Amino acid sequence: MTDLAQLIATFDARNIPPMSFVMPDGFHALPVDATADERSTATAEFVRGLYPGGDGQLWQSAAPFYELVTEAMATAGLAYSAFGLFGLETEGVAHCSFSVAAYESDHADPDIAAHGILAVLAADPFNDARWLDLPCGPAVSSIIMREITLSPDVTATAEREKLLTGQIQIHVPFPTGPYTAVFTIDTAAVDYWGEFCDMTTAILQTVSFTAASPPTARQ
Repeated sequence: MTDLAQLIATFDARNIPPMSFVMPDGFHALPVDATADERSTATAEFVRGLYPGGDGQLWQSAAPFYELVTEAMATAGLAYSAFGLFGLETEGVAHCSFSVAAYESDHADPDIAAHGILAVLAADPFNDARWLDLPCGPAVSSIIMREITLSPDVTATAEREKLLTGQIQIHVPFPTGPYTAVFTIDTAAVDYWGEFCDMTTAILQTVSFTAASPPTARQ
């Protein structure tokens, strides 16, 4: 993966305590923090960044779809949502979606909160739940692999096909309480699962529960 870019995400809404993290190059963040009046313009800018080699016709046709996606993500309470696109040495790209949300967990001690989360997640036999010691404090990871069936009308062969997808989810209790952040990465590019795991680890190493400094470009 590429070098880490500068800070591009901060928690500052809904009275959630400050939290920041650093994302790798290759991610395109949906404007979930835009107001309803700003969303159309912000989404148009997002589409131009997602498809830099496109033209006006492509951008105009894609913008309404991503505006609806952005509205859905913002309505769901996501603090950050992005698509990751990474060019391969061979033809094509590896892709994923990445989101961050926070929920009120009513805890005073992040270690106690993390132990409780681990107990709940580990009770599901389909979850690979593990304790994590991050620079910012305790956390719990959960990995789930799913096989979904695609209907013939969306496959290139016009036949029913199986698709394997993977999800990494990390619950990070705020040391300042009483919230827990949830980082989620989903991908169907499971051939590059190791790279996505390494990338997620790199992001988690940058999580900080302090106010973020203004963004500056890293050379």
